[in-house]
Amino acid sequence: MGSDLYWKAGSLLGLTAIGLGAFGAHALAKYTGNDDAKLRNWKTASEYQLLHAVALLAVSSIPVAVRRVHPAAMPLMLGGTIAFSGSIYLLTLDRDRFRPLGPVTPLGGLAMMAGWAALLL
Repeated sequence: MGSDLYWKAGSLLGLTAIGLGAFGAHALAKYTGNDDAKLRNWKTASEYQLLHAVALLAVSSIPVAVRRVHPAAMPLMLGGTIAFSGSIYLLTLDRDRFRPLGPVTPLGGLAMMAGWAALLL
């Protein structure tokens, strides 16, 4: 997949991270009964999403001619972010309904970590 795809994906992750973070800060409490743990989880998800959006923008902006990035780095970061943050958002909104997604969260985190590790290669 080309850099343009990851630039757009990073931009979309950034856009939605800001929107979801704002929702978490200003409106989520009425949906979660002002549960502090749920509010913190949501904040963590939006912060990790925004951080990985910036990482995708940075890595995808390296010119192909000089890029020495393992080809798995960006897909792992993107997929991991969607799995990690996405599962947290859904579990925060309705834990019972989305309970099967519980194992997805740590797998997404591992994928994000693997993406960073791939940058070392």
